[in-house]
Amino acid sequence: MMNTLMRIYVDGLNDQNEMNIDVIRYRRMRRRRARRQVVLQVRALLFRQRHAAQPRVMVNRCSQWWDDAAHRDDVFWKKNFRMNQGVFRVLCDRLAPNLQRNALNGLSVERLVGITIWRLATPCELRTISNLFGVGRSTVCEVVHEVCGAIIDSMMEDYIVWPQGDCLRQVMNGFPQCAGAIDGTHIPIIAPKNNPADYHNRKGWYSLILQAVVDNKMRFTDVNVGFPGRAHDARVFRNSALYEKGENGDLFPQWHREINGVQMPPVILGDPAYPLLSWLMKGFSEGANFRQEERVFNYRLSRTRMVVEREFGQLKGRWRILMRRNDSALRFVPKMVTACCILHNFCIAENQAYDNDWNEVNEDEDIYRNHQPHVDPVNHVAVNAGDIRNALIQYFA
Repeated sequence: MMNTLMRIYVDGLNDQNEMNIDVIRYRRMRRRRARRQVVLQVRALLFRQRHAAQPRVMVNRCSQWWDDAAHRDDVFWKKNFRMNQGVFRVLCDRLAPNLQRNALNGLSVERLVGITIWRLATPCELRTISNLFGVGRSTVCEVVHEVCGAIIDSMMEDYIVWPQGDCLRQVMNGFPQCAGAIDGTHIPIIAPKNNPADYHNRKGWYSLILQAVVDNKMRFTDVNVGFPGRAHDARVFRNSALYEKGENGDLFPQWHREINGVQMPPVILGDPAYPLLSWLMKGFSEGANFRQEERVFNYRLSRTRMVVEREFGQLKGRWRILMRRNDSALRFVPKMVTACCILHNFCIAENQAYDNDWNEVNEDEDIYRNHQPHVDPVNHVAVNAGDIRNALIQYFA
């Protein structure tokens, strides 16, 4: 009987001890939760205080800078925005319907366009643009992509136009039946995560290829952006809509001109990297049997197609983002390059002359193209293309 009572007493003590331990654990857990809640509240309060004060300072500073810019002379605007203030307003009015539908953070159309032009025209870092315009770095990226998309949607059909009718007749001056010159140039980019080797060009840096056709007034009439830098110019050309239209006979009207007994259609001019077609003329490859007549033909063709090389130089001089390594995501780069081409034609249409002070020596410019082998990489010569070129040799001789 005594043993039974002792056992009951001991079991009761054990139960009491376990209950006390559970209570102590529960109280400790509540204290930890309370301390953690206080820490989180303090952190949230400090975060709100720090970030609530910053926008007021940034907006005031940005508004003051923008108000000052509105009263600056055309020299300031031409230097920093590549156009005078009047033309800038025209551009804003043109883009306003697209941008007002998707207004970003309550920013005005003028400020949206100003951020984008500053980004395209200067090699400034995002941090610099962010401080200058009083917005976050992520907002700068968002604004640039939104405005570039608006430029393409609302202006491309009016400013990147293939010549037709009377416009085509005006272009076909100088070189017989020449409707433009074609070439490619490389746009520097950061190494992409997927298949970086495809974008590593022969010069040793990463790039996208811009293929373009330029007319006699140094306007872009066709652009194709997006092929990786390792691709050859001929491959880019064969996979473009321009090639498809040319082969289907949809590129030019049937405006043939007889030259030394040969019916010659309108043509575009290219360098030896391109195939010889009835609607695309290129020079002869210099070899052991290189004749004087062929040398004269190459000289005439080279002088005529020099317009596309000058155009690429002015495009990159006006929009410096194309000259430096573009740090945007790869999927956004073609949109930015296309927008630069459209804005280039827009500036020409608005008589915004190119300033030679924008020129800058760029050792990598066109190195890749100029060091390509002077052979026909696709070994393709269209029927009658050789006859047309021979007729041109006799014409120039």
